Amino acid sequence: MWWFQQGLSVLPVALVVWSAASFVFSYITAIVLHHVDPLVPYISDTGTIPPERCIFGIMLNISAFLGLATVYVRYKQVYALNPDKSKIIKLNKIGLTLGLMSCFGLCIIANFQKCILYYVHVLGACLTFGVGAVYMLVQTILSYLMQPEVHSKDIFWIRLTVLLWCCSSIVSMFVSSVVLYSGLYGTNLVQKLHWNPQEEGYTAHIISTVSEWSLAFSFLSFFLTYIRDFQKISLRAVVSLHGQTLYNTPQSFMTDEQTLLVAGSI
Repeated sequence: MWWFQQGLSVLPVALVVWSAASFVFSYITAIVLHHVDPLVPYISDTGTIPPERCIFGIMLNISAFLGLATVYVRYKQVYALNPDKSKIIKLNKIGLTLGLMSCFGLCIIANFQKCILYYVHVLGACLTFGVGAVYMLVQTILSYLMQPEVHSKDIFWIRLTVLLWCCSSIVSMFVSSVVLYSGLYGTNLVQKLHWNPQEEGYTAHIISTVSEWSLAFSFLSFFLTYIRDFQKISLRAVVSLHGQTLYNTPQSFMTDEQTLLVAGSI
């Protein structure tokens, strides 16, 4: 059995690989068609113009679904490992809510492009990355509370390191974006897809775009830390029938009918 076949480890693997592929495929398509500059464009800019917009949208929607499944499995695992610890259970429920909100934000990013509905797109980005960063914080705290009984200290330090990477990327992106869109370097920069290195504001633009890519891959790296944990869990669906047929039949009639069928079979 391969390592990704153990338990549900395929979920975070699929989430990371698929999400990275959605960024890379839309980027390559946009570069080949000369829709954006090759040097570190915004991720959202690579999904603005068709046909890469279609690739970007459908792949990110699937990523949102995989993220939702991953967040839910993580919630069930933490709950199963700590059924009697009220503090962990409460934090776990908060983490589930934050994770679902972050996945919903990813759907907004996928379906509302930056150059069409900018403020809706920004709302989706705040939900995905802002709320997602708080989700990472909650999961890091849970990792701290569960070590060393449930897992080693190493996984806590790894998640804390990725969290700090994520937060530094958010701060860098926020500051550079505020400077870039403050009006010092012109207006309507949201629609701008091509930049000249000699232009004013180019440095702020590059810092902002590099920070966005760094932020995205910090998120993917955090979910990579789930792989080993998910090797230890499996979920199964249990079917429970509430009747022998799918008719809205009175119980007495069903009993008589079953009796007749049994008698006839004899």
